[in-house]
Amino acid sequence: MSRYFLYLSYLGTAYHGWQVQPNAPTVQEVLNTKLSVLLRQPTETLGAGRTDAGVHAQQMVAQFDAPQPDLHCSPQFLHSLNHILPTDIAVQRIVPVVDTANARFDATARHYEYLISRRKDPFTRGLAWQYTVPLDLEQMQRAASALLRHTDFTSFSKLGSDNLTNLCDMHTAHWEERNDGQLLVFSIGANRFLRNMVRAIVGTLVDVGRGHIDAERFEAIIEARNRAMACSSAPAQGLYLTRVDYPAHIFAT
Repeated sequence: MSRYFLYLSYLGTAYHGWQVQPNAPTVQEVLNTKLSVLLRQPTETLGAGRTDAGVHAQQMVAQFDAPQPDLHCSPQFLHSLNHILPTDIAVQRIVPVVDTANARFDATARHYEYLISRRKDPFTRGLAWQYTVPLDLEQMQRAASALLRHTDFTSFSKLGSDNLTNLCDMHTAHWEERNDGQLLVFSIGANRFLRNMVRAIVGTLVDVGRGHIDAERFEAIIEARNRAMACSSAPAQGLYLTRVDYPAHIFAT
């Protein structure tokens, strides 16, 4: 058997997240089904992580095993897979990896973006959080920088999660304006993320932008290690998994 990493993107609107669940449509379930059809044998994937219901991915990575040693060299296989996948899931490439490679545990970094549209816009409906209340971007930026000074993000972890640890090594956390200031984009990167973590962070940073709390209070929330101290989570439709990084040695030569 040969192991592959499959790079794909998807619009999460119609799915109850990435991971297979009983009685709910998920991206992983669809991908498993279509791969099984093409490979003519039961095929299961393992994703780089889990995205929540309604969350999108510009780049998700999933591993699968197949008896064919050269699928990455077959444009026809990639074309056929995309042909039978629904229009809201697309595969960009298939890459061979060593037999021990693990799409989840070998990932060294994950990157997300959260999009906020500052005006009502039919073209970002379902693709961004349409939030027209004025926000103080300078204060949101100041508060976001505090994330880089900490590693314990219990305050932004979904209650009841079965995490072995709430520690994350964060290396990116900043806001920028796009589209002449009409779109706010929060970029965040770390070695790992907790369930609902990015949406909880964004929701709390928006409260900073509204003046409900200040940057010092935001850092105190991080230090409290208590989810009840943070604010409500931002809606799912604005969140995108944008990239997953891996060490070079796991890719087959």
